[in-house]
Amino acid sequence: MNTIVRFFVLSGICLGSVLYIVIGFCYQGRFAPGTFINGIYCTGKTAEEVNKELKEMYPCDSLLVQGDEGIQFVISYEEITVNIDYISQLRKLQSRQNPFLWITALFGGGHASVMPKVSFERELLQGVLADRLLPADEAIGEIVEIRKEAGYELFDGRKHVLNLELAYSAVSEALRQGKTFVDISDCYEDLPYTEEMYETLALWEKVEAFQSCSIVYDMGDEKVSLTPEIVSGFIALDDNGRFLLDDAGNLVLDEEAVESFIDSLCQEYDTLGSARSFQSTRGDVVTVEGGTYGNKIDREAEIEYLIQALSDHAEEVHIPAYEAEARVRGRDDIGDTYVEVDMTEQKLYYYEEGELLLETNVVTGSISGGHKTPSGVNFVYAMQRNRILRGPDYESFVKYWAPVNRGIGIHDASWRGSFGGEIYKTNGSHGCINVPPAVMATLYDMLEIGVPVVMFY
Repeated sequence: MNTIVRFFVLSGICLGSVLYIVIGFCYQGRFAPGTFINGIYCTGKTAEEVNKELKEMYPCDSLLVQGDEGIQFVISYEEITVNIDYISQLRKLQSRQNPFLWITALFGGGHASVMPKVSFERELLQGVLADRLLPADEAIGEIVEIRKEAGYELFDGRKHVLNLELAYSAVSEALRQGKTFVDISDCYEDLPYTEEMYETLALWEKVEAFQSCSIVYDMGDEKVSLTPEIVSGFIALDDNGRFLLDDAGNLVLDEEAVESFIDSLCQEYDTLGSARSFQSTRGDVVTVEGGTYGNKIDREAEIEYLIQALSDHAEEVHIPAYEAEARVRGRDDIGDTYVEVDMTEQKLYYYEEGELLLETNVVTGSISGGHKTPSGVNFVYAMQRNRILRGPDYESFVKYWAPVNRGIGIHDASWRGSFGGEIYKTNGSHGCINVPPAVMATLYDMLEIGVPVVMFY
């Protein structure tokens, strides 16, 4: 009996040993039982099989790159041919496992973490960084020059230049570490200047100081700022487009350009004698030309002023000098207080601050007698009481006299029994605006010297 037992025991041991060894051979080239790598169950799997699973689980497929001055872009793994490979780390881990000690792994198990080897095409990555980080100007890092855009601007190709190798290193390291974001704003540097570049920088200081003057023309309801774009045109250049300097090394002023600017200002804002669009009380918009009222800039005085102000680098709000100045400066110089004389309707209206305060029939210059009252925007330039008006064939006493254009004025006409209608065509005045006496007394108290008088047919 003992012999039989011993036989079975020995047979069992032999069979178990053979089975153990067979199982050990099965785990050769495969991970032992209870092995977990990066959270994946790897028992019985080859390094290649685990590598494939880990690559499929890799969390990144692109890298967000943050540059300087708001530059931001994404590099996809595909465009730089990124390859993710865990195989070398997996084989090292596998080499530390003895397949014939698989029984111990059943009880101990094992959790491990491995990092992949990340590779990519260096030339492709460098190309992507160059395309997206370097400006299109090929002179970057090479020149310092003054360019004409909105005024003159300094292009400094030596200031804050991207070091492409530093950027490449930072991005490469981020890729290898599996990051999804990298900031390369510290990969910029200033390059040293040459002697010629220092000369350009010194010249730029003069140009910048000149064109940065802060002169603002106050044109009434509008302001005209002398921006660098405008002032830069006042710097004289030689035939080759280079800045002209005087014997002291200062920029030379182009006085013809200054005169041209003042001429444009006059053309834009001079209203004396110009054609104006006027909204009549009768409802239509009429064009009124000529007259004595309006603004006229003193061209010579303004040229002299601007030349001196530019030389002094002035910073001020400037009201121009005028040869003639309207009650209101600006394009709309009539304003909202004025007298309107509609000579077709033979009506006079007085508006004050936009409100109609007086309306009356009038009689204007005789058409048949050759004394037609001229159209124009004029103004009350004097006010007199008890005046005798004299002409070649008349002498008339008036109580209220408000001249608006040489000998033409607004006055009472006590000799008339009626006003308005078509009286002016055959029995009109010698050119003045005749107003009923009682109405003229009221109007006279409302008027002031300088009030515009818009006269039209």
